[in-house]
Amino acid sequence: MFDNILVLSPHTDDGELGCGGTIHKFHKKGSHIRFIAFSWCDNEHLKEEVHESTAILGVDQLDILNFSRRYFYLKRQEILDYLYKITVSEDVDLVLTNSTRDLHQDHQVICNEAVRAFKTASIWGFEMPWNNIIFQTNCFVNLSKENMQQKIKALNCYKTQRGRSYFSEEFQWGVARTRGLQVKTEYAEAFEVIKIVVKE
Repeated sequence: MFDNILVLSPHTDDGELGCGGTIHKFHKKGSHIRFIAFSWCDNEHLKEEVHESTAILGVDQLDILNFSRRYFYLKRQEILDYLYKITVSEDVDLVLTNSTRDLHQDHQVICNEAVRAFKTASIWGFEMPWNNIIFQTNCFVNLSKENMQQKIKALNCYKTQRGRSYFSEEFQWGVARTRGLQVKTEYAEAFEVIKIVVKE
C-alpha cells in the first residue's frame, strides 16, 4: 500500500510506542521504512536502545538527531528545513507522526512542521493516550499477534524506561485490544488521518 514510509519520533521511543505494530506490519509487507528520532535526550543508553528497538521492527534507516528535549520550538525552522530536504530527495508516501492533539510541546512542533513540509504525502497522527485528552480515531490498522509481540519486544529494549506505566505490557496489549474491538479484529493501532494523498 505504501512503498516509502517515514516515521517521525520526537524522542527515541515515541515512534515505537505510537505505531510500533504498524511499523512491523508494513515492514513485513515490503515497505521501506525510515525512522527519525529527533532527540536522544542526552542519554547514551537511549541511543543504543533505539538502535535495538527499531531493528526488531524492521526499520531500514535510522537517523538520530540531537535537538534539546522540550526546546524544539526554538529550532522550529531548522526542523522544517531538515524535513523539507527529505521531501526534495525522497518520494515519501506516508508520514507517521504525533497527532495534532498531542499535548507535549516537542510533539506539537514535529507534527506541525511535518504538515508544512510534506505536501505530497499522506500524514497520519499516532496515538499516545497519556498525551491525548482528545484523539480522533478515524483510521485503524489491524495487527496480528506477531505484530504486537514484536512491538512489545521492541519496547522491552528500553531498559532505561522501565517503570513508566505506558511501557507496561499490560497497558500496550490493552490499548491494542480496545482499538481492535472497535473494528472487529483482535488487535489494532489507531491513527488520526491528518491528510490522505492518492497518487495513482
